[in-house]
Amino acid sequence: MARTFEILVLNQISASGLKRLPAPRYHVGKEVTQPDAVLLRSADMHTMAIPASVQAVARAGAGTNNIPVPALSARGVPVFNAPGGNANAVKELVLTGMLLAARNVPAALQFVAGLDTAAADLDQVVEDGKKAFAGYELAGHTLGIVGLGKVGALVADAAIKLGMDVLGYDPEITVDAAWSLPSQVRRATSVAEVLKSGHFVTLHVPLVKATRDLVNADNIALMRRGAVLLNFSRDGVVNEQAVLGALAGKHLGRYVCDFPSAALAGNDGVIALPHLGASTREAEDNCAVMVAQQLRDYLEHGNVANAVNFPSVSMARESAWRVAIANANVPNMLGQISTTMARAGLNIHNMVNKSRGDVAYTLVDVDSPVSAQVLAELAAIAGVLAVRYLPQPTDGATSDPD
Repeated sequence: MARTFEILVLNQISASGLKRLPAPRYHVGKEVTQPDAVLLRSADMHTMAIPASVQAVARAGAGTNNIPVPALSARGVPVFNAPGGNANAVKELVLTGMLLAARNVPAALQFVAGLDTAAADLDQVVEDGKKAFAGYELAGHTLGIVGLGKVGALVADAAIKLGMDVLGYDPEITVDAAWSLPSQVRRATSVAEVLKSGHFVTLHVPLVKATRDLVNADNIALMRRGAVLLNFSRDGVVNEQAVLGALAGKHLGRYVCDFPSAALAGNDGVIALPHLGASTREAEDNCAVMVAQQLRDYLEHGNVANAVNFPSVSMARESAWRVAIANANVPNMLGQISTTMARAGLNIHNMVNKSRGDVAYTLVDVDSPVSAQVLAELAAIAGVLAVRYLPQPTDGATSDPD
C-alpha cells in the first residue's frame, strides 16, 4: 500500500497547484501536526517550531528569505522554490514601473484626483495643468539590467522590442540563461558599468550576503543625473538612505520599488508598490504547480529539482527499492554507504551522487528490500543528515501529476 503524505499549508495556495497533490496519496491542510512537508508562500518560518517529521519545504515563489534555509540544510531538508514561475508577472510590473516614472503618471493621477470636476473652467484647468507632467518615451533610452536570470532576460527582450538599448551584467549567468538572452543585449563587466550607462537601471538578484546594499551611496553617485532606479528584487539589495540622499540632491530622478517602508513614505521621488511582483493569478498558478510537482517527485522518488540548498539530482526508477541519503559533503561518504549496504547483502542496481556546497545527496536503487536495521546503520554514519526509504508502492499508485 502507498503511504499517505501529510502536507502542512501555511498560506493560501493556488488550487491549480494543490490539484497536483491528490488524495488519498496526499493529505493537505492547515492543521496538520506531523507534516512530511511544508508548503507556503510568504509565511515567516524563522520563529516557527518546525516538526522533526518535516522532510521538505516548498515555497510557491522565488525568494526564500522567509525560510531558515541553513537550519533546514543541517537537518538534511531540501528547500524548494519556483524560479521563473512569476517571471512574466515581474517583467510586466518592471515595464509598468518604467512607464510610471517616465510619464509622471503618479503625480498626474494625484492632479486629476484633486480636480473640481464641477468647475466651469475644468477643461482649461486640465489643459494648463498637464504641462507639469510632460514626460519622455522609453525608446532610445538605455536600460541597464543587473541579474540576467529568467526575469532579467524577459525584461531585456521586452525593452528591446520597445526600442531601448539594453546593457546587462550577471557574473553568475548560467548557460541556459545566456542562450535565452536576446543577441542585442550588450554585456557589461561590472555593476558600476551598468549604473554609469543606464537611463533606467533595474535589479534582478537574490538577497544574499554579497548582494546586500549592492546599490549604495558610492555607486549611486556613478549614475546619470536624473536616472531611474528600479528594484523589484528584494528591499535589502538597495541602501534606502543612499537613495533618499540621491533623491534629495536631485541626482537620482526616481526610485521605483516593490517594497514600501517608513523611510521612503512621503517622498515625491519614490514610486513604491505593495509587493505586487508576483501578484497575478497566472504567477500564483505557475509557482504553485511548479513546487507541487517538485515536492511530489521528491517525496515519492527522492528526485531534487530547484532546491536552493541541495544539488539537482534525478534518477529514473530501475528497481522497486530506493534509498535517499543527504549528508555533509565530506570524503568517503559513498564508500561507507556502499559498504553498509554490501555488508547487509544488498546489491546496488544504480546510484547517483551529487554535491552542492556543504551538502551532498545520494540516490541508491537496490535489488531487494532494505531493513529498518540497515536504514538505522546508514543514519548512524558520521555526517549523514537524513535517510529516507522510498519503496515503490505495490497498489498501482503513480507519481504522474496529471
